[in-house]
Amino acid sequence: MLYWALVFLVVALVAGVLGFGGIASTASGIARVLFFVFLVLFAVALLTGRGVSL
Repeated sequence: MLYWALVFLVVALVAGVLGFGGIASTASGIARVLFFVFLVLFAVALLTGRGVSL
């Protein structure tokens, strides 16, 4: 999941540099949501004592 967040972040950066505002904002939003979901799942895994397998 962190991989996909990074992929969408790169897509957002490239689209922003090239001037595609709508695509950049959409990809940035997706990357942000995926990153926070990853953080929540990571925190839950740490609190429950389960290992995180990426």
